[in-house]
Amino acid sequence: MPESPLKPPHTPAVSPRPSACPGLWRIVAARDGGICRIKLPGGLLLAEQAEAVAEAAERFAGGVIEATNRANLQIRGIGDHHLALVGHLLDVGLGPREAAGDDVRNLMLSPLAGVDPAMLIDIRPLAGQILHLLETTPRLHELSAKFAVQLDAGESLAMLAHPHDLWLSALLLDRQVWLAFGLAGCPGDGATLGAVPLEQGVALVQAVLERFLDLATPEQTRMRQLLQTCPVQDFVEGLGLPIRRDSAVRQWRRVPATPRWLGVLAQREGSAFGVAPPLGRLTPAMLRGLARLAREAGDGSLRLTPWQSLVLPNFDPSLLAQAQAETKALGMINDVLQPLARISACTGSSGCAKGQSDTKADAQVIAGLLHHGAPASVHLSGCPRSCAVAHVAPATLLARAPGRYDLYFRDARLPGFGRLRASDLTPEEAGAMLDLPTEHLDD
Repeated sequence: MPESPLKPPHTPAVSPRPSACPGLWRIVAARDGGICRIKLPGGLLLAEQAEAVAEAAERFAGGVIEATNRANLQIRGIGDHHLALVGHLLDVGLGPREAAGDDVRNLMLSPLAGVDPAMLIDIRPLAGQILHLLETTPRLHELSAKFAVQLDAGESLAMLAHPHDLWLSALLLDRQVWLAFGLAGCPGDGATLGAVPLEQGVALVQAVLERFLDLATPEQTRMRQLLQTCPVQDFVEGLGLPIRRDSAVRQWRRVPATPRWLGVLAQREGSAFGVAPPLGRLTPAMLRGLARLAREAGDGSLRLTPWQSLVLPNFDPSLLAQAQAETKALGMINDVLQPLARISACTGSSGCAKGQSDTKADAQVIAGLLHHGAPASVHLSGCPRSCAVAHVAPATLLARAPGRYDLYFRDARLPGFGRLRASDLTPEEAGAMLDLPTEHLDD
C-alpha cells in the first residue's frame, strides 16, 4: 500500500526534550521509540479512524497503542517514517492540518456526553465551538501543550478528580442552565468562582485564556503557576464579562457520583458498553475488533475515557453476550470484578528512561493477587512524575529500584501521593498488602 502524501507544510520531528508533551505533529523520543499522541475531540473515535490507528501502529511503529488518562490515544515505538504516519492519520480526520492548532486541543468531556441520563444539557455543541476557537485562534496557540480545559454537563459518568487549568460545569439557576467555572482545579473539589449563562460559554473560555496569556510570564505555563503571583479575584475581575457571583453560585458544588465505566452503562435512551485494555495498552487487533463491534452493535463510534478505557455508545442490548465474548477473546476487561480493572500503571522502565522498574510487568503480578476493591484504586508509578494518572490514586506504588516499591495511601491532609504505608516492597508483598476492600486503604 503506498504511503499517504503529507499535505501540510509542517514537518513533524522527534522532540529532543525527553519531557516534551507528545502530539500528532510532535513525536517525542522515548526508550522504546517515538510517541505520537492523537488528541480526540471529546474522546470521540469513529470506527474507520480506529482501524486507521491500528494500521498506523503496525506500519510505522511497534504495534503498541495506549489509551491515555485524558481520553486520547497514543502510538508508541514509532520508527523513522514520521511524515507517512502523520499523513495517514490526517487522511481520516484525526487532527487539524496546522501543527499549532493541534497542541491546544485539550478539552475533556464525559464519555457519555450527550446521552448520559443525568446530564443537564447536551454539551457537545458547546464543546465543538470551543475546539474550533482553540484550533483557529493564533493567539491561543501560544498556550502550553499541557494547558487543559474541562467541560462538564452534570453527567453521572464524569471524571471529577483530574485538575484542569479551567473547568466549566453546568448548573441550574432560576430554571436556566448556567456554567459555573473554576481555575486550577476540578469540579469535584474546586472553588466555584462565578457563573455565566450557557450562551456565554465560548466568550468565557476565550476571556480566561487571553487573560492568562496577558498576565503569565514565560515560566508560568499553567494556571496554578500564575495564581501564585496573581490573586484569583483579580484575575476574575479582569475578565471583562458580566459574571454572576452571588451566594447561590459561590456556594454551589458539583454533586459527586460513583462512576462506572465497564460493562453495561445506562444512557438516556438505550445503553452503552464499556471495556478496558489491560493497563491501558491496546493491540491493533483489539482496536480493529472494537471497531467491528461498534459497527455491528453500536452506532459506529467509540469514546475514549479518562479511565484508559473505551465506551461503545448506543449499544444494542440484545448483542451483549456476543460483545462480552468477543471482548474477552480480545483480552479486554469488561467486568469491574476482574483484578486488572483495579490497577493502572505507567509505561515503566521498558519504555521510559526515567522509570525505575518495569511497572507493566509488576502490575500483572500484583493484579494476580488482588481479589477485592474498586476499579482503578491502585496505581504503579515508575518515577515521582506519575505521568499515567492525573490525580492521586487511593493507593500508589512508587518504584524506587527494579522490582521494589514504596506504598502510599491517599491522604487529603498530605501533599503528593499521601501517607507512606510501607517501603521497599516486592510486587508480591505489595499485592498481599493491597488485597483488601478499598474502604480499608485509609485505615
